[in-house]
Amino acid sequence: MNHNKSVRYARQISLPEVGEGGQQILSNSKVLVIGAGGLGSPLLLYLAASGIGTIGIIDHDRVALSNLQRQIIYETGDIGRPKVDCAIEAIHDLNPDTTTIPYQERFGTLNADSIIKEYDIIADGSDNFETRSLINEKCLKHKKTLVSAAVNGFSGHLSTFKAYQDTKQPCYRCLYPTLPIDNGIPTCSTSGVLGSVVGQIGAWQATEIIKELLEIGTGLSGQMIIFDALSASIKKVTIPPNPNCEYCR
Repeated sequence: MNHNKSVRYARQISLPEVGEGGQQILSNSKVLVIGAGGLGSPLLLYLAASGIGTIGIIDHDRVALSNLQRQIIYETGDIGRPKVDCAIEAIHDLNPDTTTIPYQERFGTLNADSIIKEYDIIADGSDNFETRSLINEKCLKHKKTLVSAAVNGFSGHLSTFKAYQDTKQPCYRCLYPTLPIDNGIPTCSTSGVLGSVVGQIGAWQATEIIKELLEIGTGLSGQMIIFDALSASIKKVTIPPNPNCEYCR
């Protein structure tokens, strides 16, 4: 590790759970972030700051004025530009050592396999159940760890799924055997969201990804963190594997 990297990551390397060996693992890691929105913004910044070597970013959207209240990776001057382009510039300004791979397209059945198979860990920052289900399916197929988060209003939740490892761990569809109808679920655009809550969950998502890469601490497979900002409460609930799940069993 050269001098500049030793200085940049000094506070991280000082952690006994990380050290120089752990920092090298992060440098060699590839993380795919699906969705460069409210969750993706802090997630991308913290992954880059931590020294993740390669970050893939997939998002088909362009920056809008209404995004700026919570999507902190963008600036007013970015309005109208592709999100992936702006995110890559922000990451490069923060940490030029990080390699970024842009996918300015919608994540779907036509590109899911070819993209997901190239990464070590998949971070789900999408905003609908159909996409989350597809991500889950492809992560199972390609044996990739999935760290998934969602936020609405003043609350958010976070979990890790790696049912491909053994039958004691659930997949996303164990949690939702029957997918909720997306148009029947409140969204950020219909019910609102507090930007700082999205930031909290996105940063937490980055932490769980780093833990998974370094194999440290207690992961969230089989558990879900539920955070409620209004009551300042955090609850951890168990997600049991579904023995009849058609996706992971």
